[in-house]
Amino acid sequence: MLHPRVKRGITMSLSKLKKRKVDLENRKFNSEWTDKYVFIETTEGRPMCLLCNECCAIGKDYNLRRHFLTKHCGFDQTFPPGSDVRQKKILCLKENYEHSRVVFSRSCSSQQRATAASLRVAWILGKKKQPFTDSETFKECFIAALDEVVTDNKMKEQVLASVKSIPMSDTSTGRRMDVLASEVFETLLTRLRKAKVMSLAVDESTDISDTAQLCLIVRFFDGDCFREDLLGLIPLEGHTSAAIIFQKIVDFFKDNGLDLDHVNMLVTDGAPTMAGKVNGLSARLSAVAPRMKSLHCLIHQSVLCAKLSGELKNTMDSVMSIINFIRSTSSLQHRLFRRLLADMSAEHQDLLLHNNVRWLSKGNALRRVCELREEIVRFLSESKQNRASTFLSQMLDDGFVSEMCFLCDIFHHLNDLNLGLQGQNKTVVDLVEKLRAFQRKLVLFSSDLCDKLLHFPTLSKLMKSSAHASVTQVMLDFLDKLRDNFAARFNDFDMSGELMQFVRDPFADTKIPSEALDSLLEIIDMQASSALKHAYDKEGFMTFWTEWVDAEKFPNMKELAINLLTMFGSTYTCESSFSHMNAIKTSARSSLTNERLHHCLRIALTSFEPDFSAIVQSKKCNFSH
Repeated sequence: MLHPRVKRGITMSLSKLKKRKVDLENRKFNSEWTDKYVFIETTEGRPMCLLCNECCAIGKDYNLRRHFLTKHCGFDQTFPPGSDVRQKKILCLKENYEHSRVVFSRSCSSQQRATAASLRVAWILGKKKQPFTDSETFKECFIAALDEVVTDNKMKEQVLASVKSIPMSDTSTGRRMDVLASEVFETLLTRLRKAKVMSLAVDESTDISDTAQLCLIVRFFDGDCFREDLLGLIPLEGHTSAAIIFQKIVDFFKDNGLDLDHVNMLVTDGAPTMAGKVNGLSARLSAVAPRMKSLHCLIHQSVLCAKLSGELKNTMDSVMSIINFIRSTSSLQHRLFRRLLADMSAEHQDLLLHNNVRWLSKGNALRRVCELREEIVRFLSESKQNRASTFLSQMLDDGFVSEMCFLCDIFHHLNDLNLGLQGQNKTVVDLVEKLRAFQRKLVLFSSDLCDKLLHFPTLSKLMKSSAHASVTQVMLDFLDKLRDNFAARFNDFDMSGELMQFVRDPFADTKIPSEALDSLLEIIDMQASSALKHAYDKEGFMTFWTEWVDAEKFPNMKELAINLLTMFGSTYTCESSFSHMNAIKTSARSSLTNERLHHCLRIALTSFEPDFSAIVQSKKCNFSH
């Protein structure tokens, strides 16, 4: 008898022995097993029976023999070992297996190609903001076109069969959209997590189904270039207070592994909910992200500078009343006016309605009235309605028409400024530069209004044709007020003008910004480099800072420049996103969930393009659909 302690010692010693691992025993398939037991080796290295297609887990002679004798014991009697009949039978079984394997492989690859094609179709539809049901129409058109173009019958059958195998139903296209949007979003998050700084443009609007949508657009430098992308479209149920919007943004950043400390600029439309200094979104986010700056959209501010008052406001209201009288009093009156324009071979076919929400609407509506003034006067003189006589007297009054022409010219210049401020990939440097230039133009306009009217062509044309038309003090006062409004909003801009000027032109002989005083050695080396100066002159300042300035040689200066160039200057991208959102909801022939709407909008706006083949290989698309 062994002592219990000895027994425990033996047990512990045995437990420490390594277990046998079949993968490490390097067992090889024996070619004799094919003739003896009708087994072959698969591409995975496992023995498989050609008679029943079952695989043995371990390639041992005993396991294969037991399987053969247990399940196929009659095979030796029908096909004796070593006989020619047995060899032919085994060869036939091997050929059948190889054929089935090749067919299966081809079917998988063709199915993968069909799935990749459906992904590309979904991507194009998403980019064009077209409904999912258009994919079926696209498939029908493609088949009809191929049927006419391809003349070889054999090739035609193959091509048409391939096209017909592509899944393009509206439900399949919807699922493909979801996969693509998720792939793009993951790519965006991966790049964002590596970015040192990012800028946010935030705005809230109500879609055509009365759902409040919070739009987040992000701008960042991904190491190669600056990117502007849709970060999120968050539906807001119920109230849209600053506290609710703040919590939504904080939760969104937390759920997606993003850090609010990396946000260097928040741009909003200036509404109290967004820009309130105590309880607004800007104040709340600044408390959790101290390095973040807040900015009221520069485009919105430029529009507010041109707000009318007094006599010019009355003139503008009267012009809009004339437009509404002609276009909106009745359908018959509107048709008669358009018929008059056609009979008189007018330059335009109709008047434009004014919409306060649209930035360019006021200037465009005024210009159209001035260009159709003769036709409007004739239409009002022929109209039998009582209000027509009032409007006709205004259109024949030289003082009224002079103010209308003046407003037409000045709002034309304001529209040019607005269009220059709009667009994607516009940095705060670009916008401030255009605003500074417009302030200088206002000084020129004031002097020109009292002189040759070179920059007021509509008013100048009127004064040449009418002896009673003239420049009034009201016009001069408006230009002075406009100049003062721009100065009040943009002269004390809460950003270093010296830094923006240095980033715009680092080789100019200007004052060194205070933010760069600790990097004087880098500035001297940079300005002394003829290669960098040549690159700046040839490529422009954006490419200069992103591609030519070495982060190892000029770390501080590049960081300052990237930080500034990352900043948004307006909420234009948010406004544009809402237009795309409503276009998607309008074109959709069925109701869209908020998640599906978000996915469609992301595909329409993204600057990334997914790898369709990689998505198919990763099996993110279910082939069964």
